[in-house]
Amino acid sequence: MTEEHAEMWTPRTTLGRIIREGKITSLEEVFSQGYKIQEPEIIDALVPNLQQEVITTSLVQKQTDAGEKSRFKALVVVGNYDGYLGIGVGKVKQVRTAIQKGTLDAKLHVVPVRRGCGSWECSCGEPHTVPFKVTGKCGSVTIELLPAPRGIGIVAGDVAKTILAFAGIKDCWTRVYGSTRTIPSFALATYDALRNTYRVVTPKDWVG
Repeated sequence: MTEEHAEMWTPRTTLGRIIREGKITSLEEVFSQGYKIQEPEIIDALVPNLQQEVITTSLVQKQTDAGEKSRFKALVVVGNYDGYLGIGVGKVKQVRTAIQKGTLDAKLHVVPVRRGCGSWECSCGEPHTVPFKVTGKCGSVTIELLPAPRGIGIVAGDVAKTILAFAGIKDCWTRVYGSTRTIPSFALATYDALRNTYRVVTPKDWVG
């Protein structure tokens, strides 16, 4: 967050005030203390190098008593290419505003992604892939992420490849079941799998 934006930001939550006062200076502290992010400015403050990309936009039409109502839906991914990822949706009448709302929503859904060297074919010890097999689901789509040796790259469709890269995953095998043509479901299933890297308890989590 620039100094100008920092001056303009008036925190609305306890977490926001704590960060503004400098008592918390990293997302690791936010998640380890169990806080829920309710202000996108928190992400701006703690992850200044956050990048974003529009995954897809579509026109959504709804029939109402007053006639047909049309809105644009934008699905946006944000990440720092180093272990943090978020996906959000924005729905409004203008495409540009939908993208802006989707970006804000994605910041509110930023999660940590656990990385490692989980492939039996690799022992480099660097955090370049997923540490173990994880599964994610959304709608009819199920995706499995499997550890891959260093140098393989991301073996996945374009949507999953973009999301994995934003999270900082450089090598990964994938298996997908269901309709990958449904881009939002495919994207959210990939996000769910990455989020599950921290929901799975490993033996190391019991140490100490």
